[in-house]
Amino acid sequence: MKTLGLLGGMSWESTVTYYRLINEGVKRELGGLHSAKLLLHSVDFAEIEACQSAGDWDRAADILGDAALGLPEGGADYIVICTNTMHKVSPQIESRLSVPLIHIADATAGALRRAGVRRAALLGTKYTMTQEFYRGRLAEHGLEVMVPEPKDMELVNRVIFDELCLGVISPRSRDGYMRIIDGLASRGAEAVILGCTEIGMLVGSADSPIPVFDTTVIHAEKAVELALADEPGKRQKVDRAGELW
Repeated sequence: MKTLGLLGGMSWESTVTYYRLINEGVKRELGGLHSAKLLLHSVDFAEIEACQSAGDWDRAADILGDAALGLPEGGADYIVICTNTMHKVSPQIESRLSVPLIHIADATAGALRRAGVRRAALLGTKYTMTQEFYRGRLAEHGLEVMVPEPKDMELVNRVIFDELCLGVISPRSRDGYMRIIDGLASRGAEAVILGCTEIGMLVGSADSPIPVFDTTVIHAEKAVELALADEPGKRQKVDRAGELW
């Protein structure tokens, strides 16, 4: 089994989910008392969020890049950034690493393509929904990405930072998300991407009129797949579609 290096804390609420899902995945595949080989560097999210609000992405890249460096030094074979939004600085982080980074958008695109989805709605932070680092990466895989109207984007973003990142689950906010998903489905979305690692705490497949692709689950499953890849001694690479080659 290969060792996974988790760069977490953004927020710690979703990092807990990553830890659980990855260990459950390894146990499912290997049985018995098996669990995942993991290293975790959990950062202070308040510091990262301050960089986001100020638009100081270079500072955020430095903080996360420094944190990520210790993971391969500790024996990690792959790096997992346990958040969607901070994949904005994944190129800067990746450039400093000697091991592969498992990109959440590539893993998600692979899952969508295998399901035959070509037009998907995207929910996430305002950065993820509006900036090209994420939408553009999905588009490179041939996916058409739809996002909510500006007013609804504000609601989605507010709920993430003011509620979900603090562990607050509000039925009213769930209703708001469902209204937004219904609207995107009526505009032709074939599926909805939960493009923030906390959104799965609030809504799931049972709440949605269209298939739900939870990026936290997809990312964790890809990490398990790579950790258990049956090529001892040989590190495998990940292509832009999130597939092994």
